Amino acid sequence: MLLTLLGYSFYFSSILRGITKPHAFSWIIWGIVNGIVCAGQYVDGAGAGSWVAGTTSLLCFIIVGLGLRQGEKNITPSDWVAFIGALSTIPVWYFTNNPLGAVVLATLIDVLGCYPTFRKSWNRPQDENLPTWTISALRSGLSFFALENYTWVTAIFPIAMIFTNGGGACLIAWRRFVLFKSVRLPK
Repeated sequence: MLLTLLGYSFYFSSILRGITKPHAFSWIIWGIVNGIVCAGQYVDGAGAGSWVAGTTSLLCFIIVGLGLRQGEKNITPSDWVAFIGALSTIPVWYFTNNPLGAVVLATLIDVLGCYPTFRKSWNRPQDENLPTWTISALRSGLSFFALENYTWVTAIFPIAMIFTNGGGACLIAWRRFVLFKSVRLPK
């Protein structure tokens, strides 16, 4: 929980200073999915391991508000496809009477929700907060170890978030390096 609050404090600070420009589409999807995952994990006995998803859901919706005001304004057709695709799977999740299927769908929705932010970060990696992505990967790992009941239902989402957040951190760091190097070195 402390890593969640720490990571998002960096993100909020960066948004308010005008450095980070969140893509509201990603954050809406992540807020919904983390709320769904929190409920599913809680029902399946995850205990304290579900608190991270619940807190993250709340923080994501706060970022949506900030993102609508100060975030990414370049919304592409592919962003809309990812956004509508992710949202269209929510009714499928709702009517699924299978907790494992629901968590797998929620995880896929979350990963699909990364597309708008990853696309933006490829072009402008300086518009994302690297410490938050790095801390989120670490937080997801600790969340996995905080689970009180290890089942596929409780474990799939935190494992996927380790890779998604870690991948986001690597993408941002690598693109910053490549772009910085191309600006600094004569050709």
